[in-house]
Amino acid sequence: MLALALCLMPGEGLAQTADLAQRLTTCGACHGVDGNAQLPNIPSLAGQPSVFLENQLVLIREGIREIAAKITALARHYANQKVKSPPLARDVALFARGQLVSEQRRCGTCHLSNYAGREQMPRLAAQREDFLLHSMREFAANRATGRDTIMAATLYGLDDGDLVALAHYLSRIGP
Repeated sequence: MLALALCLMPGEGLAQTADLAQRLTTCGACHGVDGNAQLPNIPSLAGQPSVFLENQLVLIREGIREIAAKITALARHYANQKVKSPPLARDVALFARGQLVSEQRRCGTCHLSNYAGREQMPRLAAQREDFLLHSMREFAANRATGRDTIMAATLYGLDDGDLVALAHYLSRIGP
């Protein structure tokens, strides 16, 4: 989310009146021009629900300056990008464990049964495994500031092996 903040903040090389193309170039440096991140621990934004993206952009922007039209345009742009296929290689046991954890924790209740996300719930399917694991560790440790606190309760009691398995599973199911 730090990278998104940089897309929204004024600074060197990014004038306050920057147009959408300039912002997309800035955001694309970390999140990928097409919204499919290649950098470690950076989320892919392609195919995320527009409302989720817009909410995240507003939270990041909060207190910086008013750019609601830019936020909506950025959210729509990334929401309309095609998600790249998940990695093919699966650790069969780890995948099965992750699938079981997701069913036991009822992850599909909010994120939908195919994990495509909806409205303010992010897409988890085919998201970067390292980012998913990092985020779940933050939620489990109650350090996910500015994000939905229900996730801390949902992940409560899971050990790190469960989180690793869950991240592996979610990153390898289709978008």
